Amino acid sequence: MAEEVLDYLVVGAGPAGLQLGQHLGHAGHRYLVLEAGSAPGHFFETFPRHRTLISINKKHTGYADPELRMRMDWNSILADGDDAPVLFTDYSEKLFPDAPDFLRYVADYAKKHKVDVRYNTRVTRIRRDGETFVLTAGDTEFRANRLIMATGVTKPYIPQFPGVELIDQYVDVDVDPAHFTDQRVLVLGKGNSAFETADNLIETAAVVHVGGPRPVKLAWRTHFVGHLRAYNAGILDMYQLKLQHAILDGDVREVRKDADGYHVKFAFARADEVIKEIRYDRVIGCTGFRFDASLFDEDCRPELTINDRFPAQTSSWESVNVPGLYFAGTITQVRDFKKATSAFIHGFRYGVRALAKVLNERHHDVPWPHTELPAKPDALTDAVITRINRTSALYQQFGFLADVVVVDGDTARYLEEVPVDRVLEDPPSDAYVVTLDYGPDHDKVDPFDFVARAAQDKANDHGEGHYLHPIVRHYRRGELVATHHVTENLENEWDKEVHVEPLTAFFTREL
Repeated sequence: MAEEVLDYLVVGAGPAGLQLGQHLGHAGHRYLVLEAGSAPGHFFETFPRHRTLISINKKHTGYADPELRMRMDWNSILADGDDAPVLFTDYSEKLFPDAPDFLRYVADYAKKHKVDVRYNTRVTRIRRDGETFVLTAGDTEFRANRLIMATGVTKPYIPQFPGVELIDQYVDVDVDPAHFTDQRVLVLGKGNSAFETADNLIETAAVVHVGGPRPVKLAWRTHFVGHLRAYNAGILDMYQLKLQHAILDGDVREVRKDADGYHVKFAFARADEVIKEIRYDRVIGCTGFRFDASLFDEDCRPELTINDRFPAQTSSWESVNVPGLYFAGTITQVRDFKKATSAFIHGFRYGVRALAKVLNERHHDVPWPHTELPAKPDALTDAVITRINRTSALYQQFGFLADVVVVDGDTARYLEEVPVDRVLEDPPSDAYVVTLDYGPDHDKVDPFDFVARAAQDKANDHGEGHYLHPIVRHYRRGELVATHHVTENLENEWDKEVHVEPLTAFFTREL
């Protein structure tokens, strides 16, 4: 049975799919969200396996401004319209909340905003019929002019080595620590799922080794929240204090299993021995996830990238080889891989909002929303200072989303939250690109070493600061002609004379 041709089909009713559905409905487009599960947020029914989110939920911020509060609220998703938003901070006061609370939240979001979702509808095939996407789910076909995949990365990413099929995987391993009492356990992976798994076992297991080819990267140093978070770092403390558990740098060459347990040939990267065989009672793979492209027919299968883990995407989140196929949610991390926050709700919610604007602009002749102001130094300074002191989008999507001031004679247009790469691919003739970002080599500075910060009471417009701060870049006909760094501030408040006057002088020179 075939249904009408819609403007949009969205696959996946997680936070990204729900938010995009709300944006599409508010804009008056004909859309439908297809969800394999019986309720929204199906992924969070299982993950994280140990049921504690590491996305920050700081309810008490001292801010009255709801926009500023979103800087500390990493779980709420956005909505267009005048209705009061549904905020996750009303569902839990825990800094690291429980996954079931998030399931309650997304269910209420879908209900309040009347997002049109077809549940228990598992898509098994995606094909093209001319310019139309055709999705098969059971006996039903759904058709749309454009398709947005918001399914996330749902399949385990499993490195290949002899014996990998013998080990447990994060997606279904036993999570009861009592079942690992006095055992020797190897956890493969160096991300949060690996350390979440290891920390769950450090009380009961005799020995826990966490192994992988690259050194552990710490979020508090790199500013990338997908690197190891302090919440999951208990085993690092025990390792450094010589309490049996350890971190191994290197590659697994082979795993074999016999009556004595697992025998792992491990090639060390930073030790004298080249390859050592180590015995374990359990081996658990926690090596991440990948996008499932098997649903697509060959003629519309998206090109993959980064070890075939993600679909390759343009700066507008469209497939590089399948026109009309877009992506939303954590799957969009390919655009800022391990740099900004598109892999996480507090990042991709702004990407979803920008995608809705892209779709309106491209397919419905709706210009990117903007305000007009005089092309005068004081007016531009006031607009930029006002925004950088409020915006949560540029704060969360540092260096990835930008406000853009397009100057045309005596008038300027102020556009909010545009992907930086999209601006630079088709640059206006005269534009200022405003971002919040860290200084050069910021991820090489250990915040707990004594490293001098840039002075906060004097202008540092050449970018001496390592900490997050506003950067204004002036482009003429696509060429970068000038850059101004607004002095960093410990409280992220850029409204003092040391911030305003140098920025005004910059606009005066450039205009």
